[in-house]
Amino acid sequence: MTPVQQQINELTDRLNYYNDRYYQDSVSEISDQEFDALLKLLGDLEKSHPEFRRDDSPTQRVGGTISKTFQTVYHRYPMLSLDNTYSEDELRQFDTRVKKALGGEAYEYVCELKFDGISLSFTYENGVLKRGVTRGDGRRGDDITHNIKTIKSLPLRIRGTDVPPVFEVRGEGFMPFSSFQRLNADLEEMGEQTYANPRNAASGAFKLQDSSETARRNLDCYIYSFLSDDDFFPTHESSLAGLRKMGFNVSPGWRKCSDIEEAILYIREWQEKRFELPLATDGIVIKVNSYSQQQELGATAKSPRWAISFKYQAENKPAVLRKVSYQVGRTGAVTPVANLCAIEERDLPYDKVKGVHLSGTRVKRATLHNANELERLGLRTGDVVFVEKSGEIIPKVTGVDVAQRDFFLTEPVTFPLNCPECGALLIRREGEAAWYCPDERGCPPQIKGRIEHFIHRKAMNIESLGEGKIELLFDRGLVRSPADLYDLTYDQLLGLEKNILNEETGKSKRISFREKTVDNILKGIELSKTVPFRNLLFALGIRFVGATVAEKLAAYFGTMEALQAASYEQLVAVPEIGDKIALSLKAYFEDAYNQLEIARLKAAGLKFENDGKPVEVESDVLAGKTFVISGVFLHYDREELKQKIEANGGKVLSGVSGKLNYLLAGDNMGPSKLEKAQKLGVTIISEEEFTGMLPGA
Repeated sequence: MTPVQQQINELTDRLNYYNDRYYQDSVSEISDQEFDALLKLLGDLEKSHPEFRRDDSPTQRVGGTISKTFQTVYHRYPMLSLDNTYSEDELRQFDTRVKKALGGEAYEYVCELKFDGISLSFTYENGVLKRGVTRGDGRRGDDITHNIKTIKSLPLRIRGTDVPPVFEVRGEGFMPFSSFQRLNADLEEMGEQTYANPRNAASGAFKLQDSSETARRNLDCYIYSFLSDDDFFPTHESSLAGLRKMGFNVSPGWRKCSDIEEAILYIREWQEKRFELPLATDGIVIKVNSYSQQQELGATAKSPRWAISFKYQAENKPAVLRKVSYQVGRTGAVTPVANLCAIEERDLPYDKVKGVHLSGTRVKRATLHNANELERLGLRTGDVVFVEKSGEIIPKVTGVDVAQRDFFLTEPVTFPLNCPECGALLIRREGEAAWYCPDERGCPPQIKGRIEHFIHRKAMNIESLGEGKIELLFDRGLVRSPADLYDLTYDQLLGLEKNILNEETGKSKRISFREKTVDNILKGIELSKTVPFRNLLFALGIRFVGATVAEKLAAYFGTMEALQAASYEQLVAVPEIGDKIALSLKAYFEDAYNQLEIARLKAAGLKFENDGKPVEVESDVLAGKTFVISGVFLHYDREELKQKIEANGGKVLSGVSGKLNYLLAGDNMGPSKLEKAQKLGVTIISEEEFTGMLPGA
C-alpha cells in the first residue's frame, strides 16, 4: 500500500467515524471547521488519485456526479404495497384474519410511524453500500445510488462484521419540513413553480441528474426493514434493534404490541403527537412481529397479509374569523389573510389569543389567496370557519359553518378598493385573479420587497443583509432602491438600532449595527459586484422574469445594452420568451426611473455582460419549429439539447400544447406530457430521430 493510499484510507475511516458519532450518537467530536478541512484534504487526494477512492468515501455525500440516465434495476425481493384503512373496526377485522390464518398460534405486532416520503431500497455487499434503488412499480426501480449517498444519516459502511455478505435494507426517503420550506421559499423568490408538499419535493430531489444539487436539498431517510436470504433475525423487533446497532437511522417511535387493542391505543397516542415530528407523517404501519409467521401468512400479488397501514384523516378544525388583513408583496399583489382564534378565545383581545391548535401548532393566520376566494367563501368577520393545513404545513380556510352564523354579530368581508399600505387605488389586470397596488415607487412593502429580492442568494447573494436589516435601512431613509445599497458608508451604518416585530409570533427582535456587522454588510455589497450578469438581471425584479428566464435572456443577448435595445420581435424570438414577458421587458426598460437605476448600478461596477459565450448559430434547419424536451438522454443532457435546438434556429417550450411541433422524448419522461402530446397529435421523436434532423446527419 502506497503512502497516499494509506492516507486516503485513514482519512476515510476517521471521517466516517466522526459522521457515525454525529448522526447516530448525536456527539460532535470535532468542530465543523475541522471536519470540513479534513474532508477537503481527502477530496483533494482522491482527485489526484481516483484509483484509491473507496466506495464508502464521505466525499460522496456532497455529490458531484451527473447522471444522464438512471439504469433500471430489478428488485431482488419485490417491494409490495400495503393495504390501507382509516377505520379501527377494519383493523380488528385484519386481526381476525391473522388469528384465523395462524390457527390459534400466539402472535404479536410491531407498530411504526408511516412517513410520507419515497420508498427506497439499499443493497450492501460485505458491509459496504453498493446500490440505492427507487420502488418503481414494485418489481423494478431506478438506480439512484449517487443521489442516495448524499443522505448523511445513511451509513456507507456498516458497523460490525456479523452480517450476511449480501443484504438489503429498505426505508422511507423524505425531506424535513425545514428543508421543504427553505426550498419553496427559494423557488418562489426565483419565480419558479413551488412544490405542493414535502413528498413531491423529495421525489423530485432523489431523481435530480446532478447529485450535488440533491445534496443541497438536505434529504434524510428512516430505515424500517432488513432482508437477506438467511434467517438472520427471528423477529421484526430484533431487526429494528439490529439495524440501529449497525448504524442505520431507525425511527425511535416504534413499539411492540401484544394485541390489536394495544396497537389501536398506539395509533390514538400518535394522533396528535406526530405533529411534533420534523417531517410529514400520514399514519401507522402494523406488522406481525415474527418472521416465520409472516412467511406463513404470505402475501397477495400486491400486498402482504401480515401488515396493514392505518391512515389518519386530515385534521380540520373550527376557528373564529376575527378579521381579514391584507399583505402587499414586492410586485404589488394584495393577498387577504384570515386572522383567527380558537372558539373559546372569541371574547379575548386579539393580541391575547393563542389561536386554534391544528396539526401540532397554534394557528392564528391563514391565507385566503385572493378576492375570488373571499367571494367564493362568502366570509363575514365573526364567522366560524374551518381550517386545515395543506400538506400539514400551510394553514388555509376551507369553508364556513353557516349554521353558526349570527348576522347581527358578524359583518361581511369586502376586498379593499385602496392599498392598505399607501392608499393608492388598486387595479386588476385582465386575466389575473390578484388585485395590485400600482404605486411601486411609493408603497413601502413593495420598495422593501424589491430590495429583499435584489439581495437574495440566487440574485446578488448579499448574505450579510436580510429582511430585518433592510427594514432598518428603509426606516432610516438610507435605501429606497437597490442602487442605494452601493452608496452606503461605514459612518452611516454604525450604531443603527431597531426592534423588529414579528407579526406572526408577536415577538420583537433587536437589530444592531455594530463594527463587525457593518464590516460584513459592506463586504457583502462589494462582493456582489462579481456575480454573473444573469443574476443581476433576475435581481432587478422585472415582472415575469424569474431566474430561468433571466438566464435565457443573458445567454441570448450577452449584455444589458443589447437587451435594453432589443425590439419586441427580437425578444419573442428568444426560446420560451412569449408576448407577456416581451411586453413586460419593453415597459421596464422604457421607464425613465428604471433607466436611471440601471445607470447607477452600472456606475457602481456590477456585471453588465455575460461571462459565457452567446449562442453560436450552426444553421436554420429548425427555424419555425418548436420543441418540448422530457426525460433523460444517452448522448446529451437537457441543457445541451436546448442549446443544440437554439443553435439551429428552433425554439424550446416548457409545456405541451396544440401549437407544439415536436415532443423530444427520452427515458423516464413524464407520462402526463406523453399522454397530452398523443391526445393533441404532436409528433413524438427520439434522441436518434432528433439528431437526424441536424446538418450533417
